[in-house]
Amino acid sequence: MNFNDLFNNVEIAQIKGNTDLDITGINIDSRKVKPGDAFICISGAKFEGHDFANDAIKAGAKVIVCERDLELEADVTLIKVKNTRVELAKIACNFYNNPSKELKVVGITGTKGKTTTTYMMKSCLEAKGLKVGLIGTIEIRIGDNKLDDSHNTTPDALDLQNIFRRMVDENVDVVVMEVSSHALEAHRVDGIDFDIAIFTNLTQEHMDFHKNFENYYNAKKKLFNMCKLALINVDSEYGMRLKGEIDCPIKTMSIEKNGDIVAKNLDIEARKVTFNVESSKINGELQVAIPGKFSVYNSLAAIAVSNEFDLSKEEVQKGFDNLRVPGRSELVNIGKDYTVMVDYAHSPDSLKNILEATKEYAKARIICVFGCGGDRDRTKRPVMGRVAAELSDYVVITSDNPRTEDPVEITKEVEKGVEGTDCEYKVIVDRAEAIKYAMSIAKTDDIILIAGKGHENYQILKDRTIHFDDKEVVMMNA
Repeated sequence: MNFNDLFNNVEIAQIKGNTDLDITGINIDSRKVKPGDAFICISGAKFEGHDFANDAIKAGAKVIVCERDLELEADVTLIKVKNTRVELAKIACNFYNNPSKELKVVGITGTKGKTTTTYMMKSCLEAKGLKVGLIGTIEIRIGDNKLDDSHNTTPDALDLQNIFRRMVDENVDVVVMEVSSHALEAHRVDGIDFDIAIFTNLTQEHMDFHKNFENYYNAKKKLFNMCKLALINVDSEYGMRLKGEIDCPIKTMSIEKNGDIVAKNLDIEARKVTFNVESSKINGELQVAIPGKFSVYNSLAAIAVSNEFDLSKEEVQKGFDNLRVPGRSELVNIGKDYTVMVDYAHSPDSLKNILEATKEYAKARIICVFGCGGDRDRTKRPVMGRVAAELSDYVVITSDNPRTEDPVEITKEVEKGVEGTDCEYKVIVDRAEAIKYAMSIAKTDDIILIAGKGHENYQILKDRTIHFDDKEVVMMNA
């Protein structure tokens, strides 16, 4: 690509070197640089991209984009900018010819429900006959074709624009994607033309990154400055606040208040929830095979999007009937007289929601197996312990992804929340042994909830990442 086209609208503070050149690729990883590339120096949590500029030059980079002074070992074109993350998004959009403008893009943000809701929307839109791309916590997918497992809820700007271009080339009609607060803060989604942005809810999460709740809210709010239509859950306190603070067109969703899309007459059973929806186009009874009030909120977002794409009630119901969400309220079929369910719940509120939903239909005990991740918000550990103890009959505290922390110490912090309650509990740090133990004590009609990892098939330890899948462990001990 021509230099001027690549750096169109990029705020350049200083240029040194030749600009009469073509650039064959852009990279933020010096190990992937090829001759003719531009290398963008990004300051990350683990690596400082500026330290690898000379490695990129040795690999053949023609252009280096940086935000601080560098001592380069060869004569290349140097572009200095104020913030390389901000300008990376613009450069990536330019390099891939702004593919989001050729797609309908639906972005969803909030603490809970993003993943399930994207799968709901995908399934409903496909029932209409549309070709749908999905980008989220679990995977990246075009229709039935899985492109890759996800490494972040929202990929970095460079990967994201590459994915969009591939989706355009494969004639995708609509992209549904999760938009994390991290991505919004790191400018990963800058330059994307969002047709619809959805706000689900806001509860405690990622305080290690955002430091306080106001920062967290303001990060989420950024999405609604780059969309054509906002769909907002106004049963959420922060949804109501958001409604009064943004300028784009708004449609509201609710169970408890008046709204543009409303669910009424909820009937929650063991394996499904039935409700009546009232909206501008889709009206009547619908059913989803994921029990719980939270499932209705997720459904409302999918219905709201379906309205915008002129789906019928029958097409929405077909989408719900075809819905499969890995690791979200996922039942593991082991042929026992008790039930085992795997769920990704890893925050106080998400654990509370899944336990409350389970409690609504449980005939016997709820046995909750869970842990908390290392190198993440420590304040939520005793809170989650308390939630599990108050809503379960038996708690097995175990390890999650301890990362660089001592898993024993993490369980001790969780245990503080369980101590002093009437709930019986046991600490088993080894997650496989904890699951095995829970299954050994289960009786007829008990429900074992294994929370925290959901779809993940790995466990991150201090010195390595190992294969670990909750569902596989269950099957091995069935």
